[in-house]
This record gives sequence, structure tokens and C-alpha cells, in this order.
Amino acid sequence: MGALEQQVRAATKTPLIALLGNPNCGKTALFNRLTGARQKVANYAGVTIERKEGSFTSPGGRAFRVLDLPGAYSLSAHTPDEAITRDVVAGLRKGEQAPDAVVCVVNATNLRLNLRLVLEIRRLGLPMVLALNMVDVAKKRGILIDTAKLEAELGFPVVETVAIQAGGEKALLALLDRMPFDTKLSPNPLAAIDAVPVEETQREVRRILDECTSYANDTGNLTEQIDHVVLHPVVGPVILAALMFLVFQAVFSWAQPPMELIKSGVEATGAFVGNLLPEGPLRSLLVEGIFGGVGTVLQFLPQILILFFFILVLEDCGYLPRAAFLLDRLMGGVGLSGRAFIPLLSSFACAIPGIMAARTIQNPRDRLVTIMIAPLMTCSARLPVYALIIAAFIPDRKVWGMMNLQGLVLFLLYFAGVASAMAVAWFIKRTMGANRQQPLMLELPAYHWPHLHNLALGLWERARIFLTRVGTMILTLMVLVWFLSSFPGAPEGATQPPIYYSIAGMLGRALAVVFEPIGFGWQICIALVPGMAAREVAVGALGTVYALAGGGDDIADALAPVLAHSWSLATALSLLAWYVFAPQCMSTLSVVRRETGSVRYSFIMAGYMFALAYTASFITYRVALALGA
Repeated sequence: MGALEQQVRAATKTPLIALLGNPNCGKTALFNRLTGARQKVANYAGVTIERKEGSFTSPGGRAFRVLDLPGAYSLSAHTPDEAITRDVVAGLRKGEQAPDAVVCVVNATNLRLNLRLVLEIRRLGLPMVLALNMVDVAKKRGILIDTAKLEAELGFPVVETVAIQAGGEKALLALLDRMPFDTKLSPNPLAAIDAVPVEETQREVRRILDECTSYANDTGNLTEQIDHVVLHPVVGPVILAALMFLVFQAVFSWAQPPMELIKSGVEATGAFVGNLLPEGPLRSLLVEGIFGGVGTVLQFLPQILILFFFILVLEDCGYLPRAAFLLDRLMGGVGLSGRAFIPLLSSFACAIPGIMAARTIQNPRDRLVTIMIAPLMTCSARLPVYALIIAAFIPDRKVWGMMNLQGLVLFLLYFAGVASAMAVAWFIKRTMGANRQQPLMLELPAYHWPHLHNLALGLWERARIFLTRVGTMILTLMVLVWFLSSFPGAPEGATQPPIYYSIAGMLGRALAVVFEPIGFGWQICIALVPGMAAREVAVGALGTVYALAGGGDDIADALAPVLAHSWSLATALSLLAWYVFAPQCMSTLSVVRRETGSVRYSFIMAGYMFALAYTASFITYRVALALGA
């Protein structure tokens, strides 16, 4: 092969860059800054750990592939996340190439913690770059870092980056442009890492810091001053409870205007379409099936976005790890550690990411318990059901002169989910045997203002997921519910609405034999079946069922008043109790099987949640009847 051909091949080769570092170092922000929209997200082969890969072109015109690895504190892996990072960097993943270079991203304000991982990776012998991220924050705090001396101590290039600012990646791109990638190096065996004791590595970290950094003028005590209050054993839990309470008050108070706007738009569109079409199956499908079903679900988007707005703000400003510390003692009493708080909080969005986030828990038993109770957290798919029933049966008025009664009920429902999860964890602890509680070790990032760009991206992602579900799964299920509810039609001389004689009506009456003791009529039973695919589908199914049962368009437009007229308060309370424990959707059970490696736990989860839901609904219904509801 001639020299020219070798140069051409080297120029056309696309190097693979691996980004890795500790959690909270800004690694993913740097990945987003480099790749923009040129990303693809998948799972690593054989596991449900997210794999984010992207591409970018440097100012010099060179193309790169970049891999965002899961956060890790050490290559001596203690969690599945860290094991994936170790295996990818060491070239141990079958079918995947080792990276051509590693970019270690470190938090410039916390080098004492970050440098251990850097020194471990250096022993693998791969081309390396140290991205000294958050240097703007370090300079504001008065932390002095001699970059040139740090580069000399480490023996590889060091560049300063500010991942959250446009242009904050320029120094890294310029360096990558200058790096040669024509020679492929194989990483050293992992034994090179284990050969050096951890204590020796930590001594080396301290030596490097003494040589290259100065904290004499560090003014970064504001975070510590705030933590004196936020992490106070008495004041801290009160602040956490107040924050959560305010969130659920806002979900109802702030959401009303945009919900009314969406509802009016759906009603106007449905009326317009209905006036254009003659009576017949097509008109019934569009008006009762789609606008009466999908439109009913769509109007709850503002409440979901408000809930996630608060969660994203608390996460981005650095408060959520503090909440984990505050809850560590409480969760320790039921056999969990505070580290389970983050997966459980993720389950308020959806149980699936919450279950997947449990892989960061080191203890296998704690990980399994967290997976089994994560679905008891009130996911966003329950919110439309709660909001519909609360709006129909709970008056919209103030209590004690300051609190919205509907928001208070919603808060209590969320609290019931958390309390039931803790009770189940305590029961599993008692039946599986006591397990020595491990101390919680969790990095507390510095407080900072939420980044509007990240907040907007997070809300857009949540809205996109919801609208995609509405336009795909929910729409498909609503068409199916309409079909089953419309055919074969009523016989001659029928005294009931046509839906009573349909396939769905027959199925609902068959299930009502099981659910009548908890107050569910055949209409509710029809809605429960497609709700197994996605819980919010139950709202759309009720809209379709009552639109067809009522035979008018007005019912499709105003479902809450119809339910208030058709159900007793005891039935409404029973259905709320059912959805606190409602058996999981099929996709969640599938993820449980993948994460645990056994279908057995999927069946156990579905079984125990059905038993809890039925028992809670039975008690609620009977007590409500006894009290005259």
C-alpha cells in the first residue's frame, strides 16, 4: 500500500471518542453541545442500560463519532452502569470496538473526587484528553487550577470547557483536530488497574492537587450555608414536604386555563367535523371514538407538563440528591437506602425509567426491592384518571382559606402511593430476611440556577412522548374500543343503548361479576381492559363508552359532569383507590423481566398489585357506603 493511499484511509476513518466521568460532572451536557441533534439512543446489547451515540464535525472538517458512557466513580465496577463503562473502555464488549480516544470530563470544583477515575483510565494506555469542565464556576469561587502544571503531572492534554455555554467546547474541538488517529491502540488489561491499591491512587490524587491547585481563596461556601438549612434533620423534611405540596397545588391551579383552551379546541373541532358528516359509522368513529376518547386524554397535557416542570427544576438546581439524603433514614427503616430515592422519583414520570435507574443501586437485594415497588409511585399516566375523577366529584374550592381542595386530594393520592411503596418494602424486608443497611454515599452537586435550555428540552421531550402516545397507542386503542363498542349493534326492540349489546358491552358485563363488589359497573370494566396497555387510555375509553351510551356529542365534550351524574361518590373513591395500586401496563412488566432476568418477578408484581388494588377498592367502597356516600 502506497503512502498516499495510507493517508487517504487515515483521513476517511471516523474516530470513536468515548466521553466518561463521574456523575454531575457535565459530561452529558458536553455530549449534547458536541452533537446537537445528531444523536441516536439505544440500549447496550443484552441490557436495558441506555447507550447514547452521536456524531460531529470539527472546525478542521474531521468527522468524529462520540459515545456518552454511563457515569462512574471507578472502573472497579460496583453497579451495572459502571460495569458497562469499564467494559466499553477496556474493549471487552463483544461486537463493539474499543474507543480510539477517551475524553475524561471532570468537575473543576471537585477534582479530589474526579481524579481517581482519571488515574485509573490512564493505566489502560489509551489516548486521553482531560476536559476540565465548569471552569467558570471554579474561577467565580476563587479556585485556582494551573492547567499547564496539571497537564505535565498527568502526562496527557488538558483543556478547559464550559459545556453549558455556546462555544464552551471550542478548545476541546481544536485539540481533537490536532490528535493523530491513524494508529489503533489496544487498551491494557484491567489487571493494570487492580494492581495499584486504592489508597495509593488517593495519595497520588492529593499530591497532584497540592501541586496544581489552590483553594486558599475559595468562596464557595454558599452551598454549605444553604445545606445547613436544607439538610437540617427537622427543617429539611418540612421544606421537602412543603415543596411537594406546592407542586400538587400548582398542578390544578395553574393548569386550568390551558386545559380549558385545549378542551374548547377539541370541542370546536369535533363539532365542526360532526356538522360536515352525515349520520353513520364514520361520523360516530370521528366524533365519539376519536374526539370523545383521544380528545379527553389530550386536555391533561398541561397538568403533566407542570408536574415535570417542577421535577426538572428541582433536579437541575441540585436539590434532588439532598432529598435522597433526607429520606435515607426513613427509607432505611423499611430496608432501603436513600439511593433508591432517585429511581423512585423517576417513577413519577413512568415506572420504566425508574426501574432502569435502579441499576445504580449496588446491593442486589435493595435493587430488586426498588424495582418491585417503583410502579407504586404515581406515574404521569395515572394523572389524567385522577384529574378526571377529582374534577367530577371534588368541589373546586379553598380549604382553610389557602389550599385548593382538589390539589389537596391529589397530594393525598400521591402520598398514598409513596406510603404503600414503603409498606411493601417493609414487608419484603421482613419476609426476605433482614439485610444490613449500607451507608449512603452520594455526591451533592453545588446549587445553581436551572438552565432554561435544558428545562425547555426536558419539557419538550415529555410533551413529545405524551403526544406520540396519544397519536399512536392511544389513538389505536380508541379506534379498537369504538369498534368493539359499536358492533354488532342493538337488536330490534332494544331498551338499552346500542353499546349495551356490543362486544365491549358483553365483555364489560362479564367482568362486572368480578368487579361489582368494589362498585365498578360494566362501563368502568370496559375501560379497565385497554388501560392495561396504558393507564391514561382508561380516560379515553370512558369518553368513548359514555359518548356511545349517551348517543350525543355533548357527552364526549364534557365527560366529568356525566360521571358525576352516573356514578356514586363511593364508586369514584373506589376507582381512585384502585388506581393507587393499579396493576402495571404490559411494557412495564416487560422491562421488569429484562432487568431481573426472570419472568417470575413480572408475575409476582402483577399479582401483588392486583391484590392490593382490589383490597383497597373493596375497603374504600364499603366504608364509603357505610358513611352514606
